[in-house]
Amino acid sequence: MCDELTEKDNEQFLLNGGKIDRRDFSKMGAAALLTAMLPKVAFANSVTETSVEVATPDGVSDCYFVHPSRGKHPGVIIWPNIMGLRPANKALAKRLAEAGYSVLVVNPYYRDAKAPVVGPDASTRDPDTMKFLRGMARKLTNDAGTSDAKAYIDFLDDQASVDLDRKIGTMGYCMGGRLIMLTAAAVPYRVAAAASFHGSSGLVSDRPDSLHLLIPKSPAHVLHAIAENDDKRSPETKNILRAAYKAAGVPAEIEVYEGTLHGWCTPDSILYNEKQAEKAWARLLHLFEDALA
Repeated sequence: MCDELTEKDNEQFLLNGGKIDRRDFSKMGAAALLTAMLPKVAFANSVTETSVEVATPDGVSDCYFVHPSRGKHPGVIIWPNIMGLRPANKALAKRLAEAGYSVLVVNPYYRDAKAPVVGPDASTRDPDTMKFLRGMARKLTNDAGTSDAKAYIDFLDDQASVDLDRKIGTMGYCMGGRLIMLTAAAVPYRVAAAASFHGSSGLVSDRPDSLHLLIPKSPAHVLHAIAENDDKRSPETKNILRAAYKAAGVPAEIEVYEGTLHGWCTPDSILYNEKQAEKAWARLLHLFEDALA
């Protein structure tokens, strides 16, 4: 997840004159504007968007739920990055719903505050902002993440727009990488696909609760889209993950995306890499089409 070393990489990128094919997000606060900049979905479904509350053992999580306006569709849980639930997540969720999924974007920090927990001008380059966010992120332990995942899956299974005859998918950004693995292991008979975007950091350790040790507990097909600078910092992570998935007999696509920096998949990031983000999005759709059939 985002840390001081990641921020140094980001600063160096900007000092080197990095150019990003994106709009000035400092003036953008609405999901509609972010949605407008993303490529259009061919034959897009009309969708219904709502703010919802999900009861968990630790309280009530305020979430965003978007789904095709007609029919039943596979459910998907999106775990945001360290910046939490915000317009960028809603834009990505709406795009996924237009492709035929019932999507719940969660507020990972509901124990402390309702979303959004930071303003539209907040930056991971600001030490005070990061101190504030990390304080909340530390509360999302493996046990808490597992408990939350079960509650979110129960919520989806109660929705008229979710097809109970089809499996559930989950996807996450940055710290969401560890949360998709917890989700897949939490309810293995329901979760059949899990995707992580620039979330490889912290998935492998020598601790007895290392996330990669959960792999044998879930049959979910997996996508790990890894930032190039994350891989350079921890090059063995991808190899350990590949070996663990292979040993468990679990299909897994693990790729380092050339020329990317941590945060490259979210359209409100200064490091957004549209070309590579679109490649990762295409791989996500392929994963869901295959595993959630």
